[in-house]
This record gives sequence, structure tokens and C-alpha cells, in this order.
Amino acid sequence: MSDCLFCKIIAGDIPSTKLYEDDAVYAFRDINPQAPTHILVIPKAHISGCNDVTAENSALVARIFQVIPAIARAEGLTGGYRVVSNCGDDAGQTVHHLHFHILGGRKLALEMA
Repeated sequence: MSDCLFCKIIAGDIPSTKLYEDDAVYAFRDINPQAPTHILVIPKAHISGCNDVTAENSALVARIFQVIPAIARAEGLTGGYRVVSNCGDDAGQTVHHLHFHILGGRKLALEMA
């Protein structure tokens, strides 16, 4: 999508600190980190969010979850990490391109907001 921030990052139109890329997945550092390590992992194909995952595109989500552990290991997250996806405006999704946050680098709070 031409107006999607993450599509522009994938295309190289907006700079990012890339940590991982393959034919289906792109991962980069969040510019507003909420933890010492905060990485966004996104499919290269535009999927608006969790509600738009289908049988036809669910392999992209599976691929993301195959690479998340490798990214976490490469970042030294040996004590654990959190994977989060905000689904919709009420959940705080500000970019409507499916994405997963890898958060770690410190002990994370257990309570949910």
C-alpha cells in the first residue's frame, strides 16, 4: 500500500535499522523502544492486522514465528522475551500493517494494562 509506513520501510523509502530480512519477513528496531530491546517483525506482504490473517496468507505468520527465536538469540535475549501484536485501534495499533513486537533486555512486568 502506497501510504503504509511499514510498506515504505520495506521498500527502502524510509530508513530503518534492519536486523533481519528474507523473501517474506523484515525485522527492524523500533524507533520508540518500550524495552532495552524492541524489534518489530513484519511480513513483506501487506496484511492490515491480525483480523486479516487468512488461510491464504497464514504461512507468512508461521514464517515470522520461525524467525523470531533466531532474532531473539542474535540479540542476546537468553533470559526470555515477549512477543506482542496490537490488533486494532482500541488495542493501540497505530500502523495498520501486521507486526509483532519483540520486547526484552530486562525483566518485564507481568501485569497487563
